[in-house]
Amino acid sequence: MKVRTATEADVPAIASIYNEAVRDTTATYDCEPVSEDSRRLWLRDHLATGYVVRVAEDPKEGVVGWGSLSCFNPRFGYRFTVTNALYVTARHQGKGIGRQLLEDQLALAAERGWHAILAIIDADNGGSIRLHERYQFERVAHLKEVGFKFNRWLDVVYMQRLLRT
Repeated sequence: MKVRTATEADVPAIASIYNEAVRDTTATYDCEPVSEDSRRLWLRDHLATGYVVRVAEDPKEGVVGWGSLSCFNPRFGYRFTVTNALYVTARHQGKGIGRQLLEDQLALAAERGWHAILAIIDADNGGSIRLHERYQFERVAHLKEVGFKFNRWLDVVYMQRLLRT
């Protein structure tokens, strides 16, 4: 599996993977699929502002996952804190792709001088919580019933890792 910076050619795969999560999971609280055009603008904005979008590419199957490091809060005082996102196609989950993307994110975040990474995870997403715990993310907040999807209230867990830059 190769992890590399996303390009505009990856936008259809990025949108498809994200939309699978929108339709089938609570990994995102978006309830409507995103368009490729909106993802293209999102990618351009991320890359232009120094944030990160990376893809996991299988030599035979193409892009099977992606991850991003994004602005936590636009206020200047938060400039050293980012949020991460990881999405892997359902049929490729459990194969270490999320781990590879997270390791890549940690290395890039340290290289770019960020100090803290926040993971904002649905409280029922045990796989993502365990993955982040393996990489020394700590649970720092549990927000009850702040999301609503699939006709039910959802809790969010905030996890944080401080980087020693």
